[in-house]
Amino acid sequence: MEPRSRFRFQRHSRLRTASDFERVFRRAQKSSGEALTVLARRSGRRSARLGLAIPRRQIRRAVERNRVKRLIRESFRYHQVLLRGLDVVVIGRGALAHKDSEGILRCLERHWQQVSARCSDTRSSGNDRD
Repeated sequence: MEPRSRFRFQRHSRLRTASDFERVFRRAQKSSGEALTVLARRSGRRSARLGLAIPRRQIRRAVERNRVKRLIRESFRYHQVLLRGLDVVVIGRGALAHKDSEGILRCLERHWQQVSARCSDTRSSGNDRD
């Protein structure tokens, strides 16, 4: 098995349905910045799942939107252990169009740390599955 295969963005690592997204939006821990907002909620699963909301009005060109989404998925894959058991939604904001790749990755690193810490604080308060 190739060592990088464990970092692939598998289908089970995605939030796919509207109800998956809605569940995160209902009672999420939030980390917000000028370029990105990250919402996270405990899922009761063993692995982390990711949903993306990168609006066209924030980044007009599809090529640039796809680049940003690839960067977010890459960062998510490398931080899956930190985010274990969370459903995460990343939402693009106004300054995202002006960030370079390194800036986006640094921003995501900070957000992953924040939502992980905030969600781990709620772990001891019981099971919040619907």
